[in-house]
Amino acid sequence: MKPTSQTGVAFITTGTISGAGISSTVGGMGIAGSFGAVGIGATSFTAAGAVVGAAIYGAFAGITTGDKAVFITMGIGAIGGFSFSQIVGSIGFVAPKIGLAYGIGAASMTGIGAVLGLAAYGVTKVLDNSEFKETPMQVFERMEAKVLEMDYDNAALIELDLFLSGDDINQKFATLEIEDELEKLKNKINNKPNDQPPPIETKAISLNNQLPENWQCVKTLTGHLSKVNAVAIHPDGNSLISGSDDKQVIFWDLKTEKCLYNFVGQGEAVLSVAISPDGKEIISGSVDRKISSWQLDTKKFNRTFYYLNSPYSHNGFVNVVAYSADNRIIASGSTDKTIIIWGRYTGKYKRILNGHKDTVLAIVISPDSTTLVSASADKTIRIWDLQMGKQRFILTQHLAAVNTLAITPDGKTLISGSSDTTIKIWNLQTGELQCTLTQHSTAVLSIAIHPFAKTIASSSKDGFIKVWNLPTGEILENVSGFAPLVFSPNGKILVSGGKSGTIKIWQQLKNRENLTLTGEWWEILGVDKNAHPQDVKIAYRRLARLYHPDINTTATAKAAMQAINQAYQHFQRLVNVKN
Repeated sequence: MKPTSQTGVAFITTGTISGAGISSTVGGMGIAGSFGAVGIGATSFTAAGAVVGAAIYGAFAGITTGDKAVFITMGIGAIGGFSFSQIVGSIGFVAPKIGLAYGIGAASMTGIGAVLGLAAYGVTKVLDNSEFKETPMQVFERMEAKVLEMDYDNAALIELDLFLSGDDINQKFATLEIEDELEKLKNKINNKPNDQPPPIETKAISLNNQLPENWQCVKTLTGHLSKVNAVAIHPDGNSLISGSDDKQVIFWDLKTEKCLYNFVGQGEAVLSVAISPDGKEIISGSVDRKISSWQLDTKKFNRTFYYLNSPYSHNGFVNVVAYSADNRIIASGSTDKTIIIWGRYTGKYKRILNGHKDTVLAIVISPDSTTLVSASADKTIRIWDLQMGKQRFILTQHLAAVNTLAITPDGKTLISGSSDTTIKIWNLQTGELQCTLTQHSTAVLSIAIHPFAKTIASSSKDGFIKVWNLPTGEILENVSGFAPLVFSPNGKILVSGGKSGTIKIWQQLKNRENLTLTGEWWEILGVDKNAHPQDVKIAYRRLARLYHPDINTTATAKAAMQAINQAYQHFQRLVNVKN
């Protein structure tokens, strides 16, 4: 590879990685305007980062070589950007997680067009120097997919470097598939007559195996229409509530796995839910800045919590709500940087806790109801005396936003998870850092503590859940799933979020005889039934990384990989029939 090509690779890779980092920090975003509103996911951020990296290299290459073509491409892009603004009118960016709203005028659109022109020039120069024939968009797509699938920076750089040198990177992923299994699947499909589509099985995929004790997904709950943000299990362990971007709070029966009731009325996405310790009441916090409560037995609406003379509970999104163990108070945290303490029975405002310099992302109350701990996007954890409303400690060892908190049942240990990819374990009484767990490769979004306090589960942005031995810090198991997480009171069930509005129910199965892994293809792959084929492919590869026997040597890995392959084969059959 020529030196100039290597320089271009560095610029593009840095931009791609930066785009992924921005997505991790600000969460979901959208574009709103006269045409309506559309969401922007991590994929778009990553591609945008690659574009910016290529644009910077384009400017660098054009100036150093004196190539007039760089100015031509900028001009064409600027004209295109201006024309676009005239067609769609005013537009703006919105990011609910961080409370961002930013307008974009015609001048900004013209600038964006110029950047895209520079990016095209930069990628062209890279391709010319690499002597490899592929379009600029193909470069972006391959880089984007690699960042999303591999989830760490070095993989992106290695892929692009190998791509430009002509090596076949796809051969490296071949080891993540069971060769015999795939060969059988190919033969089954290839031996079918061309004029007859393969038959479509409608029954669930089922596979009998003998497995040791481990966490297995036994059911996927479907009912929400979009991402599930929060879950809480009833104190009796028999039911569950969940809150979603679809503005609904759903009440589930964990035994029958049926939806018992749908609580509606929130004006926007539901970000947080909680069940009172006596099991009689539920509350939710929403993007509409309100906290709502219902009686669980009668399903009747109780009240909205109002802050002084305001028509809202907070001046920002309500990210988290929690009951104290003694049932006396409710605490809430918001993007307005505050924590408010409310009377549980009266719904009246009691006290406000100020101190955080950014969004409050998590709060937890100690089992004895004397201590409240809050975590924020300002990278700090604050420990409060709940009765006095004063700070005891400020913990500052995390290097990025602190997203999740948990306290052990004995009230002695605090556990935090951060976007810096670490989990930290603290002495709650002294604020002393006892241990840091570093096995996650992306932002830690949720932590759940087993009621026996010897095990914790953590989920990260890359779609992996890790189960840890808390006393030793050893990873006991890796499974595929998403935030939020919660254990049942008896510790026999772990609930996790899924994709596209699904909720996964996990059980730790001890009986090795006649174990059955059952589920529809989309439940096994952890995607929505109508997911885009590219999303299904990424989900399949994520699971392959987790369960392939060459990587995972546990006794469960082979059986799990077989079920995953069967599910993916079923999906491919559906795609072939549609095409």
